[in-house]
Amino acid sequence: MAEWTWEYEGYDPAQEKLRESLCTLGNGYLATRGAVPECARDRVHYPGTYAAGCYNRLVSDIAGRHVDNEDVVNLPNWLPLRFRTATGHWFTPDTHVTEEYRQRLDLRRGVLERSMRYLDADGRAVRVRQFRVVHMADPHLALLRTELTPDGWSGALEIESALDAGVTNGNVDRYRDLASQHLTHIQPGVTEEGVAWVRCRTTTSDIRVALAARTEADAPAEVLTEQTETSVARLMRVSVADGHTVTVDKTVALHTSRDPAISDPVHAALDRVGRAGGFETLLESHFTAWEHLWRGAEIDVAGEAGPVLRFHLFHVLQVLSPHTAELDVGVPARGLHGEAYRGHVFWDELFVLPFLNLHFPEVSRALLTYRHRRLERARFNATDAGYRGALYPWQSGSDGREETQRLHLNPRSGRWLPDHSHLQHHVGSAIAYNVWRYAEATGDTGFLHGKGADMLLQIARFWADFATYDKDLERYRIRGVVGPDEYHEGYPGATRPGLDDNAYTNVAASWVIARALDLLGELPEPLRRDITERTGVDDAELEHWDDVSRRLHVPFHSGVISQFSGYGELEELDWHGYRAKYGDIRRLDRILEAEGDTVNRYQASKQADVLMLGYLFTPGELRAQFQRLGHDLDDETWQRTVDHYLARTSHGSTLSSLVHGWVLARARRARAWEFVQEALAGDIADVQGGTTGEGIHLGAMAGTLDMVQRCLPGLGTRAGALRFDPVPLPQMSEYRFSLRYRGHWGVRVRLRRNELEISVAAAAQEPVTVHLGEWTESLAPGETRTVSLRQPEA
Repeated sequence: MAEWTWEYEGYDPAQEKLRESLCTLGNGYLATRGAVPECARDRVHYPGTYAAGCYNRLVSDIAGRHVDNEDVVNLPNWLPLRFRTATGHWFTPDTHVTEEYRQRLDLRRGVLERSMRYLDADGRAVRVRQFRVVHMADPHLALLRTELTPDGWSGALEIESALDAGVTNGNVDRYRDLASQHLTHIQPGVTEEGVAWVRCRTTTSDIRVALAARTEADAPAEVLTEQTETSVARLMRVSVADGHTVTVDKTVALHTSRDPAISDPVHAALDRVGRAGGFETLLESHFTAWEHLWRGAEIDVAGEAGPVLRFHLFHVLQVLSPHTAELDVGVPARGLHGEAYRGHVFWDELFVLPFLNLHFPEVSRALLTYRHRRLERARFNATDAGYRGALYPWQSGSDGREETQRLHLNPRSGRWLPDHSHLQHHVGSAIAYNVWRYAEATGDTGFLHGKGADMLLQIARFWADFATYDKDLERYRIRGVVGPDEYHEGYPGATRPGLDDNAYTNVAASWVIARALDLLGELPEPLRRDITERTGVDDAELEHWDDVSRRLHVPFHSGVISQFSGYGELEELDWHGYRAKYGDIRRLDRILEAEGDTVNRYQASKQADVLMLGYLFTPGELRAQFQRLGHDLDDETWQRTVDHYLARTSHGSTLSSLVHGWVLARARRARAWEFVQEALAGDIADVQGGTTGEGIHLGAMAGTLDMVQRCLPGLGTRAGALRFDPVPLPQMSEYRFSLRYRGHWGVRVRLRRNELEISVAAAAQEPVTVHLGEWTESLAPGETRTVSLRQPEA
């Protein structure tokens, strides 16, 4: 790992799936895993290509039940390019001697480079250098350049370039018993000009897909076409001389029927690949596009964390680039890097949008618009459950229906088990939170007063209607839900799933309702009247909302906030004993189930969701929210709460270490760095034990960037101003980053151990108001200010 490069030396089949995920190239529209083009899919290699928002639904027979799942679709493989000498055996790193094998990912320019030296059975060597690009300027293009140099011999070399639509979804072993054939009506072909193409469509969603490939060599070649029912290949025979390089360029275009302004995907793909320039020309525009991205998301952190953060930013930009702003897509939890979670949209935008808001707000707006387009379906979900308002699904895909599976496989026990995670209704609060924070960061009142208000009010309406009044407590209660912790799905021995008064869910619901009331209270009367008439909200309902927002029940036990009612009555787990027995107990739920036990019996968390409150809200905001609910959340109570859950969390999610690092940066600074380190290493070290090969964890990656951007400098964007309250960690005390804030494209922040420097780029804009403690100043464009910092306590 270097500042701008990510390198692997040597070929390691055991690590290939991980490398494929981490070396994925994408542009926000499509992405391709970093698989070896010489190799077909097998237990080692998985050459997946995915287009954002391209889903399909299949029915599987599992454990005597029909299971309906919607998945992101593995599209036809455009990578295949292989070569051989007269021995007749195609070179692969699995079948031939491979010397000097190196794989290098250039983050600055978005290029994956491979270099190696192959030996055939007769000892003839071929030096190979290969460059791969998924084009950032033209989102429908991908490029593959292969340079082949005979070393110590001359003769004939055969090269095959193919498109293969005979693919299925098979990236995740846990899904191996599920239906996986998503493509049908496959038709390959080749034009008179020698451009190969393949068309197909998805079986249920009926999305038409087409790829076209132009393959050219810089040496005279005999060319043949080979076709099967699902693939087309161009076979080239060239004469090579010792030490002389033959270059083969493969330019590929992909279109689907979801694309605007096309009549037919095949015609669009053939037209695009036919009009595309040469490799060097395309490379130049690709480099320029990446240069613009890096300029818009500048981040420079000193020390060991810097290159990892840049690597995380690279992958965030590949999934959610400015091209995403033109699409109807959400935030796929595992990126476009694999098939884990079936490519679904969860709540991970909660960890992604705060970063995007201050760099690419148009992308944030588009991602929120994805949610607004599915507001009607969310309202149907609430109505079907017997409630008013909008009930967003825990897992979303193409149309906003609940995509959460009803069964999941425990690979440790081999059993299919009921899955109750669809009871995580808190995803609605995450959407409302993102609407509010987006408006604060961008000043986009047009969105807030339109689509944003629609979502915010309907989510608030659901919470107010879903809550039930308890006369004994004289409080409202939210019953039968699952919190972000996910371990606890019910009470021990209960016949029905769900928990009561999950603290995170209730506090977040109270906050959402309060913000909805704030929004209505701040609007000009004509606009307020329009919104209330559009949503049907009247004064009596608003009074009820206010009452619920002030009297939702938050349970406590032993002087700490309870994760849910009854949590304090659960048994304590023998943490030392389980760690001694199993070592890695991140997936404690699977371990206990395999033993015939259940995590529902214990005070144990996958990711302590009470502490998520410290992630969402500043200390002042959290105190104010608890005061609204009638509780005095002093520092001592919060510290006890942090310590309580810190000792009872297995960190079975990559988000857990991120949240703990964030919270501890302000509550237990001496321990924060160990969790920050784990969050940084989450995917690159595959700390969850094999999961990264199924797709990166996009929320965790974006969250580490946001830790530098918001947590450590204490950056907030409330009330039309930038507000800072720095808590630098010794290991991350010097860094700089840029922001795009309310029309200002160049607000730069530099944090050093003892000072904070803020500069505003010259432009014809209004000044930026900045607060830091008692210091407040308006910085006009072109101005820079440096403020001394007090040193925080450990």
